[in-house]
Amino acid sequence: MTHTTTLRTLTTTLAVATLLTLGACSNMTRSQQNTAMGAGVGAAAGAILTGGSVIGTGVGAAVGGVIGNEANKR
Repeated sequence: MTHTTTLRTLTTTLAVATLLTLGACSNMTRSQQNTAMGAGVGAAAGAILTGGSVIGTGVGAAVGGVIGNEANKR
């Protein structure tokens, strides 16, 4: 599998996972929704910025989740 194909597969998988997660958000609090959305966006951004690195994806998800959670407090 080439690097481009791997990155495209990872990005598509994250996008689908994010959409499925958003469907489950109907009974979540606003803070939980923001945290989940932040984690999904952060994971996608981390994967893109690091070329599909697992560590970059994980760090992106963690940072995005924290930002999403903090955004609710303002």
